[in-house]
Amino acid sequence: MLEVSFADGQRFELPFEYLRVNSPSAEVKGHGPGQEVLVLGKQNVGIRAVEPVGQYAVKLVFDDGHDTGLYSWKYLYELGSDREQRWRRYLDRVRDAAQRAGA
Repeated sequence: MLEVSFADGQRFELPFEYLRVNSPSAEVKGHGPGQEVLVLGKQNVGIRAVEPVGQYAVKLVFDDGHDTGLYSWKYLYELGSDREQRWRRYLDRVRDAAQRAGA
């Protein structure tokens, strides 16, 4: 769990799996709308390092080797604020992919 706090008093606990599957990297987001990649099998992923990038972001180094994508403070705030909705959408995508694979 990564805990982040903001000047407005908001505080969010963000599970590592949630952060990994929502990476802002091109590997996950793609290079445009509709190119997003569904990341699976990250239930036990960990974070080896949190590296500051100037005053605007952090680079998360995951123990599965993923270390691209900068998590801006704005993006972390969005991930915290929209956590339930984003997680539900992710789980729906996982379920749909499993159903397609089994069909």
